[in-house]
Formats: sequence, C-alpha cells, structure tokens
Amino acid sequence: PTSGPSESTAVFVDPATLEVRGVLPVYGTSGVLPLRTWLDSLHRNMLLGDVGRNYSELAASWLWVAALGGLLLWATSRSPRRTNGRGWQILRQRYWHSSLGLVLLLGLLFFSATGLTWSRWAGDNISALRAHFGWMTPAVNTSLLPDNPSPMDEHAGHHMAPSPRHNMAGMTMPKAAAVAIKPTQFDGVVQAASAAGIQAGKIEIRPTTKANKAWIVSEIDRRWPTKVDTVAVDPATFRVTDKVTFAQYGLLAKLTRWGVDAHMGVLFGLANQLLLAAFGLGLCVLIVLGYRLWWLRRPAAQGSHPAETLVYHWRQLGLSARFLLLVCTVTLAVSLPVMGISLLVLLLIDALRWQRAQG
Repeated sequence: PTSGPSESTAVFVDPATLEVRGVLPVYGTSGVLPLRTWLDSLHRNMLLGDVGRNYSELAASWLWVAALGGLLLWATSRSPRRTNGRGWQILRQRYWHSSLGLVLLLGLLFFSATGLTWSRWAGDNISALRAHFGWMTPAVNTSLLPDNPSPMDEHAGHHMAPSPRHNMAGMTMPKAAAVAIKPTQFDGVVQAASAAGIQAGKIEIRPTTKANKAWIVSEIDRRWPTKVDTVAVDPATFRVTDKVTFAQYGLLAKLTRWGVDAHMGVLFGLANQLLLAAFGLGLCVLIVLGYRLWWLRRPAAQGSHPAETLVYHWRQLGLSARFLLLVCTVTLAVSLPVMGISLLVLLLIDALRWQRAQG
C-alpha cells in the first residue's frame, strides 16, 4: 500500500504460529499506531496540514520570547506596599502567574528550542547553520563504491515531512540497476550487524534494491542510555562496510538527539511522559492565569489612558538603543521567518492603534 511521509505498513505476525494477526499503517521509526499518529498530527499541525504547521512554528518562535520577557518583568517589578481590594486581587494573580512561570521557565525554553528544530522555515535555517559548521549527525556510507557519507537527520521518521525546496524532481540522475531482495538476506545481514556490535533490543533494517548500495541496520532504542549505533552491510557478502556509533557523535549532535527524544517522551520512559503531562497541564494553567491577570489590569476607562503601543515605547528609546533593538529584531526575523512575518503584522496593527490615539 501507498504510505505518506514517515509512514510505513506494519504487519503483525504471531511468532509461534506465523499467523498474520493484522496490518496497520504506522508512523515514524518507533512505529506508533493510528491513534498516536492522529494525536501527533494534532500536536504538529492541528490536523490542518501546512497551515497548521505554520501556526505551530509561530507558537514555538514566540514561546521563548514570552518566557524570557516574563522573567524580565518579574525581575524588574516591585510589589506595591498598599493595595485596595482590586489591587490585592491583581497582586495575588501576579504572584501565582510569576511563580508558576519560574517553575516552568526551563521547560518553556527547552520546548521552544527543540520545537523549532522540527519546524519548516526556522528548522531549515537551523539545519543550514549546523551543516555550515559541521554539526550534523554523522551517517554511515552506504555506497559500495568510493563515496562520501552524508549527514543524518535526527528527526528522520518523526515529524519531518519532505521540504518542497528539497524536491529533486526534474533532475536527471543516473539510474542504478535494481536487484532482487531475498528473504534469506535478512538473517545474514542481522547476524553481521550483531557481530559488529548492534545489540539493542530494537533495530531497524533498511534494505535497498539499488546495486552497489549497502543495507543499513540501525539501533532505534531511544531510551536512556541511548542506543543508536548504525552499520552498513553488503547484502551479497554480509560484510560490514561502515559503522557509526553514538560515541562518535559531536556534542551538539548528542544534545540534539537527547532533546528530540525527551521532547517526544521516550528518553526516560514513563517518567518522561508523566513530566510532559505535568508540564502541559502547568502551561495551560499559566496561560489562563496570564489572561486573567491581563483582564484585571485593563484600564477602567480606555479613553483616559494613552495608548502604550510599541510605537509609543520605541519613541522613548535613545538612538543607540533603537539601533541595537533594530539589529536584533532583523536578525531574529531572518532566522525565524514566521516570527518575522507575524511581527510585521503586529507592528502594522500597533502603528494603526498609535495613529488613532494621536488623532
């Protein structure tokens, strides 16, 4: 059957009777079943395709800004000594909002950073930066002829769909002769990989029908301690032609691997998943408290207060502060395009509010 991006077909076989018990589409390297695939799509793109994926990237782009901005407000704010009834209510809401925000701060920054590596536009920029500095994850060389290995994507089989800009359609490539895959080859390839040190309880075998290409056998046990060693095996001679171990990963590649797995809730098993659930619940409460605080602090009479817009505060800055802020803003807008576009929309609305307040 035809499978979508990062999808494959799983056949469930009784190992004792060899009876096929079921066939289901599964998602990713870990082979999650349809219900979890649906939940994953809900988290990744709200079941709206690319539009929803852009919305998800928008949230990840601004999450770290909101977290650090809240920290700055908490550090620079001072509680009034005397308050009336409404002021005490605001003070209490601010206390709970800021306290919960401090508890969740590291998690907010972590999920923003790891989420952006999955995103479409910012993720491409992050990958380009890593490739430029040689921070990509090493990959085995599958060519049985002299060739250079290519970097491997930590998100392979997870949340990454093919990027349109990487589409190779229309390019003329030499066609390699196809070779038949024999079932007996799997046993030989697995034995060769096992002898080379592939000992994890979960492995993935990626055969190929292309001549002069090796099969890939990878450990896919993402729990701590991480087991993701990979070997390339010649399916004709069962000779291991290349090997990459997790110990060979650079520091940034290891941190990326651990970050991705922790984000997915697999690095530390059930404890990881319970922590994610608690964080998600805490984040929902934090958002509700934030909106509640905003509502309590709204001006009683809008017309009696100046519109403290971004334009208003921009005009209060000195020349050097304006220049520094402009450089940082442009850099972030280019690096995080969805943030940049949303910021332009926000500035347009803000300028209209400021103009209306002046008139």
